[in-house]
Amino acid sequence: MRMPIYYSGAFVTRGEEEYMFSRMNLKSIEEQLKGVGKDEIIEAIELLRQDERKTVQKLADKYEKQLRRAQAEIERVEKLKRYEKELIGKGYALVAGIDEAGRGPLAGPVVAAAVILPEDAFIEGINDSKKLSPQKRDLLFDEIKAKAISWGVGIVDSDEIDRINILNATIRAMRQAIVALDKKPDYLLIDALELNAIGIPQKGIIKGDANSISIAAASIIAKVTRDRMMLEYDKEFPGFGFSEHKGYGTREHYEAISNQGICSIHRKTFLKSII
Repeated sequence: MRMPIYYSGAFVTRGEEEYMFSRMNLKSIEEQLKGVGKDEIIEAIELLRQDERKTVQKLADKYEKQLRRAQAEIERVEKLKRYEKELIGKGYALVAGIDEAGRGPLAGPVVAAAVILPEDAFIEGINDSKKLSPQKRDLLFDEIKAKAISWGVGIVDSDEIDRINILNATIRAMRQAIVALDKKPDYLLIDALELNAIGIPQKGIIKGDANSISIAAASIIAKVTRDRMMLEYDKEFPGFGFSEHKGYGTREHYEAISNQGICSIHRKTFLKSII
């Protein structure tokens, strides 16, 4: 239960205890306000403005900026839901976003993910996985899995990529990810692609991972899943630097291939000029 902050003049009351901001130092004020909700912070800012100390005024400025950033983030995430909201309004209750990771690397699998999020899901910081740090992706990976109605992953290895080509391998991974969902989606939002003969209404969205919350969620699940696989491959095939470049065609990767040759997870069709 939230304990209200009441204020009058130069003090606030929390429960039965009174805290007079005018008699508190900056550290004590910050400690007092740690973890309180938006409404309490708004009330506290008004109270802090009554304090003549410049340091306290700056603290009020700080809290106001935090509130503005928080509101801007809420609005950004809500904007990412526009496709999903439109579809839910038309009766499609379970909208799955689908994206892939690993179409371009010289080595390793292509991984796709499908994610169905609740309509009211708020995931702070969610975005196209390429715009996020590895640390942020890891945090969001866990949060997405915890909040999702359902999520699934599909993986197609390098041998299959060589056999059927990367586009078909990507489509296959996406189909696998859809099948892996424990709830059948009513509609699919797919990053830049459409899937034939899938039997589910769908829409391909250019730069979908930057314009749809469910596609962004899928991009993060796919990226983190693949990156973790490449970390394991780095142990199995040392010397190629898979933990650093994740199989992409960096200068260091090409130099390693030149020195060591290729390994079993390299995509031979991507390296015809070298092999």
